[in-house]
Amino acid sequence: MDTTLRQVGQLLLDAIPTVVLLLLLYAIYQNFLRKPLERVLAQRRERTEGAVAKARADVASAEARTQEYEQKLRDARLAVFKAQDARRQQAQQLRIQALAEARQRAQQQLREAQLAIDQDMAAARAALQTETQRLASDIIRTILKPSGATPAVGGPA
Repeated sequence: MDTTLRQVGQLLLDAIPTVVLLLLLYAIYQNFLRKPLERVLAQRRERTEGAVAKARADVASAEARTQEYEQKLRDARLAVFKAQDARRQQAQQLRIQALAEARQRAQQQLREAQLAIDQDMAAARAALQTETQRLASDIIRTILKPSGATPAVGGPA
């Protein structure tokens, strides 16, 4: 057992340079490879997350601009509809006004025609009255004429 302990001690003594080299290699690995690699990976993660955040912000901004554009488009359509409605109302008012003027002219023409008819009727009544009186006079004269004289055929009565 003594030899075993001595061999283990010798083995441990021989392993010290390997352990020192292994520790030195580990320190070099930590300082020259692992820490810079972690730093690069952290930067890459930050950039990636930053790019994702920037992309989300850009998408949100684009959505906001799209909503703004759609609102402006709705407002423009509403303005066009209002303008069209105003033009329709104006055209309707013009039609109503033209119709009223046409009715007024028609009523004026109707009154003038009625007045002309009334004047023609008055003139016809006056002419008829004159003709009636003349005929009545002729009839009375013919009846009151002495019976001895008969009028000639075809002559004036």
